Amino acid sequence: MPNSTTVTEFLLTRFSDVWELRVLHALLFLLMYLATLMGNFLIVTITSLNQSLHTPMYFFLRNLSVLDMCYISVTVPKACAIFLLDNRVISVVGCAAQVFFVFLFAYTELLFLTIMAVDRYMAICQPLHYPVLVNPQVCAQLTLASLLSGLAYSGLHTGNTFQLSFCQSNVVHQFFCDVPSLLKLSCSDTFSNEILILASAVLVVGGCFVFIISSYICIFSTVLKLPTRGERGKAFSTCVPHILVVTVFVTSSSAVYVKPASNSPTVQDMITSVFYSIVPPFLNPIMYSLRNKQIKEALRRIMSRKLYSRKL
Repeated sequence: MPNSTTVTEFLLTRFSDVWELRVLHALLFLLMYLATLMGNFLIVTITSLNQSLHTPMYFFLRNLSVLDMCYISVTVPKACAIFLLDNRVISVVGCAAQVFFVFLFAYTELLFLTIMAVDRYMAICQPLHYPVLVNPQVCAQLTLASLLSGLAYSGLHTGNTFQLSFCQSNVVHQFFCDVPSLLKLSCSDTFSNEILILASAVLVVGGCFVFIISSYICIFSTVLKLPTRGERGKAFSTCVPHILVVTVFVTSSSAVYVKPASNSPTVQDMITSVFYSIVPPFLNPIMYSLRNKQIKEALRRIMSRKLYSRKL
């Protein structure tokens, strides 16, 4: 390739170069980031301090909250910096780190959402076997298996991406480093990379999504047989938020990663990527805490104890 130069750093892209819009974008991202950290930290604190919430469901919810705080921290702080500062540079090592951790946390989050769907299936459809099959040891094993497989999964995709040669353009058309945008910059043959992404998306994302939908079909068929409206409402209030978060997460990530990179509109992909990198961690505390009576009651008791101790 004539006049080619090896890329040693990348330039990330803003949504706009207009200063006022850059400030607005940074402010929106920062507010969502702070709300996500506060909401998820609140869930971790409440489910840790309240003994009545030391159940498998809240164990996975607590882990999901920790994961969400890590996941959104990979992309948003750097994005706010490139919105506000003139420096859009990210090193190759920094870019590789972003790719690795985005894959790690996104993959592990999807597995956790799947496990939580299975947990609800066992609790609602197999209540007599639930205490035996879903015990603390099984929960710990599932968490460890999710993290270890996530490390292998993210390592595979990161290594496969950064073994490519990058030359000439170093502008990543995204506010963080993601694989589809990087493949557009490579002067190597990326066919095998695209096949790997497509295959893993079909097997992992598609498989988990089918598993989740199947679980909820069984759950809804059981819930509709419950004798009282209150019991049905409680079950639906637990399950419907889960389905909404999963749907947003899966559809937006698939829209970016599954279709061919050459046919991806840049602005559209940047907007779509917000829905799988920022929105799910932001929505989880809202879906799982503000609409959850047990968490609200536990929060009320904790606040009452703190106020009482201050008066003393």
